[in-house]
Amino acid sequence: MLVLLPPSEGKANSGEGAPLKLGSLSLPGLTGAREAVLTELVALCCGDPDQNEKAREVLGLSEGLRGEVAKNAGLPAAGARPAGEIYTGVLYDALGLATLDAAARQRAAGSLLVFSGLWGAVRVTDRIPSYRCSMGVKLPGLGALAGHWRAPMAEVLPEAAGDGLVLDLRSSAYAAAWKPKGEVAGRTATVRVLHAPTRKVVSHFNKATKGRIVRSLLSEGVRPKDPAELVEALRDLGYEVEAEAPGKAGKAWSLDVLVEEIH
Repeated sequence: MLVLLPPSEGKANSGEGAPLKLGSLSLPGLTGAREAVLTELVALCCGDPDQNEKAREVLGLSEGLRGEVAKNAGLPAAGARPAGEIYTGVLYDALGLATLDAAARQRAAGSLLVFSGLWGAVRVTDRIPSYRCSMGVKLPGLGALAGHWRAPMAEVLPEAAGDGLVLDLRSSAYAAAWKPKGEVAGRTATVRVLHAPTRKVVSHFNKATKGRIVRSLLSEGVRPKDPAELVEALRDLGYEVEAEAPGKAGKAWSLDVLVEEIH
């Protein structure tokens, strides 16, 4: 099972670990594309006040987040920590990687893949520094990052997906970087979390419920082989699920998880 996650906008501090080594990251087929983004991002964020203001605008940062420009400028020398410690926020709080038992953490290391505007995609055990660069950014040289990642992702991700279930929990911005196709799409399930009484998506509990779903699967050691088995597994774990199988080959399954309470 491969679980595709969005990153978090907010991130923990890098800490005092050894600096990033691009060649040590998982999915080495993405190394060249990673280096291109990192090089331009650092160059964009290193400069005089006018250059820093341009960087803030390109990255879509508010005045209060001006310090993130300096953080990006220092990425080559910044300490690195496991990505599972860097990413924070609602989904990751609910997932609670640090509080999983040893067996569940091992499952997480092998099955979770976090998408990123800067790194493309990383395992939660990959050591990265804290940064600020969303997939929606359009760099002056490389252009829109989703487009930059599309070709290398198409080469690397099908192999990473193997022959099992792909559980896609990404937001639309990150889903734009890689769309499963063909046989891989047929064993991919996308998930929405809906407030049952209104049947509307509410951002906070959408993220929290997705985090809980992943935690449940990891904690219980459930490894569904395809979307149909995932539906049954989630129902066995106590979730109310409505599933829509694709109408034709090469399309992903759509799952709605219904939640009564917003929390």
